[in-house]
Amino acid sequence: MKAVIADKVLAIDVGTQSVRALAFDALGNLIAGVQLHYDQPYESAKPGFAEQDADYFWRYIADACQQLWKTGDVLAHEIAGVAVTTQRATIVPLDEHGVPLRKAMLWLDQRKAELVPTVGATMEALLFFTRLRKSVRALQASAQANWLLLHEPDLWAKIKKYIFLSGYVTYKLTGEFKDSTACQVGYIPFDYQAQTWPRASHWMWRAIPIKREWLPTLVQPGGILGYVTVEAAACTGLVVGLPVIAAASDKACETLGAGCLHESQGCIGYGTTATINVNVARYKEPVFLQPAYPSAAAGQYQMEIQIFRGFWLVSWFKDEFAKEEQRMAKERGIPVEAWLDREIADVKAGADGLLLQPYWSAGVRYPGLEARGAVIGFHAGHTKAHLYKALLEGLAYSMREGKERIERKTGTLLTKMFICGGGSQSDQMMQITADVLGMPVVRTKIHEASGLGAAILATVGVGWHADLHIAVRAMTGQGESFEPRKQQVQVYDQVYRHQYRRMYSRLRPLYRAMSGLQKKES
Repeated sequence: MKAVIADKVLAIDVGTQSVRALAFDALGNLIAGVQLHYDQPYESAKPGFAEQDADYFWRYIADACQQLWKTGDVLAHEIAGVAVTTQRATIVPLDEHGVPLRKAMLWLDQRKAELVPTVGATMEALLFFTRLRKSVRALQASAQANWLLLHEPDLWAKIKKYIFLSGYVTYKLTGEFKDSTACQVGYIPFDYQAQTWPRASHWMWRAIPIKREWLPTLVQPGGILGYVTVEAAACTGLVVGLPVIAAASDKACETLGAGCLHESQGCIGYGTTATINVNVARYKEPVFLQPAYPSAAAGQYQMEIQIFRGFWLVSWFKDEFAKEEQRMAKERGIPVEAWLDREIADVKAGADGLLLQPYWSAGVRYPGLEARGAVIGFHAGHTKAHLYKALLEGLAYSMREGKERIERKTGTLLTKMFICGGGSQSDQMMQITADVLGMPVVRTKIHEASGLGAAILATVGVGWHADLHIAVRAMTGQGESFEPRKQQVQVYDQVYRHQYRRMYSRLRPLYRAMSGLQKKES
């Protein structure tokens, strides 16, 4: 009987819309993969709420693994290690038995705490004199912990562990309350510069009153979190004792999977959230008071500008305006996005004067909490195709704005730009991005760059590659390149500099007035 060689690693990517189980070899080739879309990504009992049972995600993970083995393209015994990357800032409070006390609160959740704890007299005075009180209050109001403390005090009293979804999946796989340092992105007391829990006297523990013992033990990316338990093996089909390697958040893994380790390399991810990320060795805030997040490269940082409702806008457009296009695309056996790409092929750069600002969800620092989406410039000649083109252009403009902000902070021009995520499969999105940025853009080797990033860390963790740089060189590569077109570059540059870049500052007072009116009506 031929011996089975464990020559593959498994990456589990727990996204906002789906779960992927992906098997890679040591050269970064995708050997087999399964993607399962959630029946219901989240529940919304009230406007702004976004919740889901934590075990709902676990069931999908287990099912994805079991379906992967059924493909026959990979066997469970061929897996040498597993790494998990998840959506960020989704919290799971647990009791003393490791059982969720309530549904997980997703990163999409928009509820705010109306009352927040004081950070102490000295710190309050300092915040007042430095004019930072409003910013800290906004952070506190956004922290799920403060909402739970205020609205669910009985549940709060039962909390023994307070972890992100990444930590919960690690617990389900290994029985250990551990998590990757590079998964700590969200509203918790965390020292982003030191990449550890703050000292006991730090004001963050008062601003967000989570107890230190509730939080997981942190492991650097590429380290071992634990080993697959008997119970987890029964659910997933994974081998008992398989090492579980610390990966990173979805966006950090995405950047790594694109092969971006230098601050001259940028990674745009057109996923549910649209982001531009750059890996840097020294801590720099991309926007004032917005931290640089932990990188998938241990001890380094991720400078990120994000649009919360990024390529989600395409789903919104399809649901609201493209029912007929969906039907026709289905009849012809092609994705509706490909159909829409054809529809806008003849729409000129600039969408005939239609300009879209993609702030369908508020930001934190930039755009601010009052931000809203806007479309201006309509005239009688505009069609659905113009609106869709303006939507893609608006996302590309926002990425250019992010690129320029990061370049100013680092002092380094981005000379290479990789595009990944679902949006990278659109030739129109790729070409528009190249034209708006005025530089060549390159598809990543596979659009599941987040999964590849997790797999890269898994190979380092099991010892296949001596270090991360060697692993990245061996496992990443380039896909198709899109060159900027001179005439379109000129059009987009004019629109960006003279219209788009001014749009938010001009509309911001109106957004604030609208927010105030909404609060009065509610």
